[in-house]
Amino acid sequence: MKSDTFHMSMLFDFYGELLTDKQRELFDLYYNEDMSLTEISEIAGITRQGVRDAIVRAESILRDTEDRLQLVRRYAGIQTQVEQIAQAAHLIVSANASGPRNYEIAKQADLILQTAAKLSE
Repeated sequence: MKSDTFHMSMLFDFYGELLTDKQRELFDLYYNEDMSLTEISEIAGITRQGVRDAIVRAESILRDTEDRLQLVRRYAGIQTQVEQIAQAAHLIVSANASGPRNYEIAKQADLILQTAAKLSE
């Protein structure tokens, strides 16, 4: 359940602007504010079923959009690759420090680590 909530939040971050204002509001309260359907229905002034229907429609829109565009999947893949690059750069730094130090290698490894950190922001 926790990973599904995270996944839905990621979809919302990428595609939330495609939802109506009301769908965005209800979805945000449910997934990001962790409110119950009953709590949301009291705030929104609609039935619990109305809240659920709006959230289910929003989920469907977000999932369908991801199925077509695959932006969240690509983003996750890029993040994994950036982490691998950073790990490799750390290994280079460690290997370079264990013997006679090559300052050009150290400088380039540092540049790689800085770039990886910026890409992870």
